Amino acid sequence: MFFILAQLKVYLHILDCNTKNILVAPLNWGIGHASRCVPIIRELEKNGYTPLLASDGNSLELLRKEFPHLSVLTLPSYHIEYAKNARDFKGKLIKNSPKIIKAIISENRIVKKWITEYAIHGIISDNRLGVYHKSIPSIYITHQLKVLSGKTTWLSTLLHHHFIKKFRECWVPDYEEKPNLSGKLGHLKDPNLTLKYVGPLSRLSKIDIPIQYQLMVILSGPEPQRTLLEEILIREITNYTGRVVFIKGIFEKEQKIEHVGTVTYYNYMTSTEIEHTINSSEIVLCRSGYTTIMDLAKLQKSAFYIPTPGQFEQEYLAKKLKRAGIAPYAKQHRFRIENLLEVGLYTSQSQFFLEPDWANLFEVFEQPIK
Repeated sequence: MFFILAQLKVYLHILDCNTKNILVAPLNWGIGHASRCVPIIRELEKNGYTPLLASDGNSLELLRKEFPHLSVLTLPSYHIEYAKNARDFKGKLIKNSPKIIKAIISENRIVKKWITEYAIHGIISDNRLGVYHKSIPSIYITHQLKVLSGKTTWLSTLLHHHFIKKFRECWVPDYEEKPNLSGKLGHLKDPNLTLKYVGPLSRLSKIDIPIQYQLMVILSGPEPQRTLLEEILIREITNYTGRVVFIKGIFEKEQKIEHVGTVTYYNYMTSTEIEHTINSSEIVLCRSGYTTIMDLAKLQKSAFYIPTPGQFEQEYLAKKLKRAGIAPYAKQHRFRIENLLEVGLYTSQSQFFLEPDWANLFEVFEQPIK
């Protein structure tokens, strides 16, 4: 009964004509898109807006756990799956493209319905291609202005730009000038797009606390690659002598903690727990996803990266960081726990983080609805 009354209160607040409701919808591809939306959602609330959250799968669960007081809606899944073999990655995406296109069309139809039903005043879409409306301010977030896909990079980039142009603005979570984090992914020579470089986004803050763990493992991303890496790392850390905290990246109803020798396993952690644990760890072992890179740059942590097999973006970012002398990496099937000794040869990222000018960015939502 209490839950029903609480939800009714939220719904009535959404329909309040004096409230500006902003739909925030991250893509469910790993949890990076959702986690980098966390600081945006926080700032929307600070600036008097009411965020309405929408996604599917693990991303939806992350938002639900981070913001239990906000209304959450479900969008169609893109059915993104990785192949077990890296060479089959592109083929798998092509095979699943009809499902992805169907989801994009479906979510656009749903958003049109929500505009009236929930009195939505603006939209922030993190890589959800169909979450926009031509009559209200619609913002698209991406660091992939160039979508790497091997020999078809030109085509995947062209298709991405086709969708980006349907939005009023495109926010790039990086610095426009060098030094920057995304490199050629987020920077084009002659962009024919309405871009705003908002600076790196992270839900975490650097805090000075004692080191508790010598190694922190963070898993994320779609199956089956998440499980494949988990199996490799569980086997490898049996040969590690320090204290380890291992986050599996599985979002379930209840948090589960298991102690095996010097290793502490969690199925998931909240933002507050993640922040505290990274700050209290010497080395972080993880995927080279862009959101993770932004987080570790802000916290100035030493890292070892294992890019998802076949994902050109993560492979590019891992190589970029190695060339810059920031962090080493290894291919998934070649990783051995001894590789962590390489971390000492690199300097952790000390990228200076500037807080985005949120008031300036949110001015787009003060524009009249067409």
